[in-house]
Amino acid sequence: MNKYIKLSIYATVGASLGFAYYYFIGCNSGTCPITSNWHISTLYGAFMGVVAGFEFPSKKKEDDKSKQV
Repeated sequence: MNKYIKLSIYATVGASLGFAYYYFIGCNSGTCPITSNWHISTLYGAFMGVVAGFEFPSKKKEDDKSKQV
């Protein structure tokens, strides 16, 4: 699967969860910086989804390459 498609799926799921958090739990008083506004909550969820879907290079492969040299 293309990495950009995978990241967009994670971002969409994260944005949905961010909006759901605002809708069901949210902050009624307006003092909560993230959950008091649905725009910010949705963008934060999308960002967290991208971070969760981002693949970091494996250290195991790097260690194996250094042992072969």
